[in-house]
Amino acid sequence: MIELQCVTKLYRSVIGVNDINLSLTPGAWGLLGPNGSGKTTMINLILGQLRPTIGRVLLFGQNPWKNGHLLRRIGLCPAVEPNLVHVNALQWVTCLTRMHGFTAADARQRAIASLTALKVDYAMHRPMREYSLGMRQRVKLAQAIAHDPELLILDEPFNGLDPVGRYEMTNYLKEWVRLGKSLILSSHVLHEVEAVNPSFLLVSGGRLLASGSPEDVRRMLADSPGQIVIRTDKPRILASHLMRDCPVNHVRLGTDGETVEVSAESALAIRTSLPGILAETGATVTELHSADESLRNLFSTLMRYHRGEG
Repeated sequence: MIELQCVTKLYRSVIGVNDINLSLTPGAWGLLGPNGSGKTTMINLILGQLRPTIGRVLLFGQNPWKNGHLLRRIGLCPAVEPNLVHVNALQWVTCLTRMHGFTAADARQRAIASLTALKVDYAMHRPMREYSLGMRQRVKLAQAIAHDPELLILDEPFNGLDPVGRYEMTNYLKEWVRLGKSLILSSHVLHEVEAVNPSFLLVSGGRLLASGSPEDVRRMLADSPGQIVIRTDKPRILASHLMRDCPVNHVRLGTDGETVEVSAESALAIRTSLPGILAETGATVTELHSADESLRNLFSTLMRYHRGEG
């Protein structure tokens, strides 16, 4: 479906993506990385919006650069917001659908159907300036699917959605994949992408650092440096045994008197040792979770590997 062959994109002296080799078969793919990691540059290269400085991009076996007919096969939900003051959603989606070659009547029917599927048909005659951020996000997705593309590319599609909206968006994307269509979902938040259950592409600093299944990513997260918070009825005893028996950087007691905060080079080593320590001490653990920065730690570790720092 998509091939990037030794692709580098330079913005003068700034590297957007750096020597990426990639081959994606049809299916669901999560493009995961911190803000500024090169995800949007990769998407624009795939779409033919940008031309690689070095290397070659193929989309459905063709060069996408100035190859407009390929866009009929793709639906794009970009991260940028449409700045349309007087236009309503039905007018906007109809207009963009007509650009794919449909008649006015057919484009209007497709626009109504896609807005209904995304549950914004009740507001489709109101000016888009009155929409909330979450509503605009749904309308952007509606215009991406109205022409029934083979491949849907979404750049940070969950921004601005409330919990109900995120749940409904996730279910819609799952159904999209279940119907045999392809998806590239770009985000900097792991759990948003993981809910759709794609294969992952991990990008940082313009480099493709790793790829794999959700299980592969969880395994990397578990074995990467990070901080674990453990809630227990015997925090002091548990802390002393962790320092004695585990390869930790530091252990400290939480201010609430019930938690132990552990920093280690391998979170997996802590989780592996913990059952034996609990059996020995008689302590009970009621909560165990990684700190929110665990994904950032994973990217930092992978970047060190790519630089040859071990």
